Amino acid sequence: MRAVNAHGVMLHVAEQGPQNAPAVLFANSLGTDLRLWDAVLPLLPDGLRYVRYDKRGHGLSSCPNDGWTIDQLARDAEAVIDALDLGAVVFVGLSIGGMIGQQLAATRPDLVRALVLSNTAAKMGSPDIWAARIAAISADGLGAMEDAILDRWFGPTFRHSANAKLWGAMLTRTPRAGYLGCCAAIAAADLTAQTATLRLPALAIAGDCDGASSPDLVAATARLIPDTPCHVIKGAGHLPCVEMPAAYAAILSPFLKEHAYV
Repeated sequence: MRAVNAHGVMLHVAEQGPQNAPAVLFANSLGTDLRLWDAVLPLLPDGLRYVRYDKRGHGLSSCPNDGWTIDQLARDAEAVIDALDLGAVVFVGLSIGGMIGQQLAATRPDLVRALVLSNTAAKMGSPDIWAARIAAISADGLGAMEDAILDRWFGPTFRHSANAKLWGAMLTRTPRAGYLGCCAAIAAADLTAQTATLRLPALAIAGDCDGASSPDLVAATARLIPDTPCHVIKGAGHLPCVEMPAAYAAILSPFLKEHAYV
């Protein structure tokens, strides 16, 4: 465990692999922490520096009262890169993490060598949909929406397993202010125009049972960046690195081998 100061916000960071190796930076989805990547990391190529962090308001990171925009979240990621002296990274972002990656690649292209867009989009949902979710959680808490969120997160096989309950526990332990702050950031973000300007190696990953970012939505964002393939994992929902880590690693590993090593 390590703490990084990002503009006065304490971010929890974990890393593994050689300190002087090329870096891969992972950014998590809404309502999860850096354990999102636990199952897939052992399946990825050796010789790389794998860095994960809890975005503000999640996991062990602090939860400020302001700064809830995709731009601010991208500047948090920038602070992690700078504090750990990572240089240009392969950025792997899932859901809101993928939006953070798009923003960082657009504003600091020197820091993003290649980009993995997992279960994400340039624009996710409408402001009205997010406003309704914010209102419901503000009134009743995350626990009241746990089942509905898990239904969007997982395909049917994993959804009915005992392990899904652990992810429900992670979700409901997320600070309400942190969850709602990130909801507001997603609601206000439309990255379509700037993502269409990106010219870097990119890869998109989707799950065909994803109830939060459909394969069509992910593929539409992939088409904004030239020569970006979109792989769909059958039977997986919004968190395929959790449900099907071997299938996920089989897609991610060749991309890392091609683009991570200096």
